[in-house]
Amino acid sequence: MDTHNHNMMNLFNQLGLKSDEEAITEFITLHPLGDNILLVNAPFWSDSQRHFLSESLQTDGDWTEIIDQLDAQLRANYRR
Repeated sequence: MDTHNHNMMNLFNQLGLKSDEEAITEFITLHPLGDNILLVNAPFWSDSQRHFLSESLQTDGDWTEIIDQLDAQLRANYRR
């Protein structure tokens, strides 16, 4: 049984990014994502980050829900 807590902070840790609330807010603010691009194709990911996101979404893995939340937040920021 996987008891790992898959939240936004842990996702940012997994991606090798700063994971405190301020850093997450700043990342979302600085990386708006328009409707015409898939999250995994965004230009701000490294190859390893892109691979992790893609693999997680393709397998509908444990991280999918929180990745979808990040996607929604990046897109909501674009529309502001």
